[in-house]
Amino acid sequence: MKKASLTFLLFLFFASLSAQSINDKIYPSNTEVVNPIRKKTFNNEGQCKERIQGGNPQMINGYQVFNGSMDGDRQVDPQIAVGGGYVLHGTNSGLIIYDKKGKFIQGVSQNCFNDGIDPKMFFDIHNKVFVFDLWWYYDKAKTKPVNVSVSESDDPRGAWNTYPISRTEEVDGGGIGYSKKWIGYSYPGGEENTFVLKMNEAKAGKPATIYHFKGSLGHPVFMQDAIDDLYFFSIESKNFVIRKVTEDADGKPYAVVVSRKPHQLKNMTYPPQSDQKGTTQKVSSGDRNPKNVVFQSGHIWFSQAVNVDNRSAVQWHQINAKTGDIVQTGIIGNVDTNYIQTTIAVNKKQDVLIGFQEANENSFISPRFAFRKKKDKPGAIREIVSVGEGKGAADGVAWGDYSGSIIDGDNLTDLWTIQSIANEEGKGETVIVKVPFKK
Repeated sequence: MKKASLTFLLFLFFASLSAQSINDKIYPSNTEVVNPIRKKTFNNEGQCKERIQGGNPQMINGYQVFNGSMDGDRQVDPQIAVGGGYVLHGTNSGLIIYDKKGKFIQGVSQNCFNDGIDPKMFFDIHNKVFVFDLWWYYDKAKTKPVNVSVSESDDPRGAWNTYPISRTEEVDGGGIGYSKKWIGYSYPGGEENTFVLKMNEAKAGKPATIYHFKGSLGHPVFMQDAIDDLYFFSIESKNFVIRKVTEDADGKPYAVVVSRKPHQLKNMTYPPQSDQKGTTQKVSSGDRNPKNVVFQSGHIWFSQAVNVDNRSAVQWHQINAKTGDIVQTGIIGNVDTNYIQTTIAVNKKQDVLIGFQEANENSFISPRFAFRKKKDKPGAIREIVSVGEGKGAADGVAWGDYSGSIIDGDNLTDLWTIQSIANEEGKGETVIVKVPFKK
């Protein structure tokens, strides 16, 4: 979708909620019960054709790196989740399980999980399950389900339950998040742009009650603190807005504004498209809206691509989740290059990993990351690390759409990222990187 059109839609989505005050309670506008599609194993007991991709573990610049999907197009849309001793990887071409050393375990296409594209995923560190969604906009029945799949344990090779939640007015893939109690999803299109369901129902494979809310509550957050409430974050005009879904005395969920604060940041416009070596074809740099948001130690963290001196740069933030005040902000930018398609991960000690890609007139799209430790100066990062170099120019504007960065759900200290890299044909392959931190 063109950025201008998506921006207009987002304006419409947020308009109905922009007047919501701190004390207003927004209850679900609709509820429904959805029955799951259960599979006894990840590959449906061998009935799903195996998809073998990636592996090849190696050390690059001192870090463990291995390949993920290698058969992507320009919109590979890479994601990972880490827990139970495994790395679950998803793209627009399918799903793969590796061990944490990069050894291939199993792989399937999306049709093994009721089909779809635009995967988003996480490992729920509280309930010890994997969760991902696939948006199936081209189904024959025209119900356009969002397929929310939940493993029954921390072993992704085992049983899964997929909840096909019909969203006929959705116009693009959405964002997913979780808390100790809830799974949340938000998306562009229609009037009801957010839904939540209870994690305990989904983990048990029971019929799940889906609670739909009018308007978008924002991007669902990865709630790494052990609390029931599910937070949502959005950029609305010149404000950072934090909402949450909680429950009343009767156990009914409702949404409430936690804070609405002017961000007063200089660099908040959408990034320009990025140049590539040897061609006039520019590629998408992402956008200022975060692709994942993390709640850790009472703070909300996210990164975004923004325009700094007519280049795409990465900007990241730590925000007090109670007050909405910015604790620190940092910019990763350079007048000679573009940093694009960013995501963030934060561990229990508040160490931070920021994943992104680099592209400019003298290079092809290449994977990068940077990190900081809590003790570092506010807003500062350590050196940018290269974990590969692109080899060819993409032939269109669309590129990747996003990347993935995530906490290790087993030790809560190591951080991981997955980034796209352009192969000789300019297609999107992927690299998965482990960034260890001391406990």
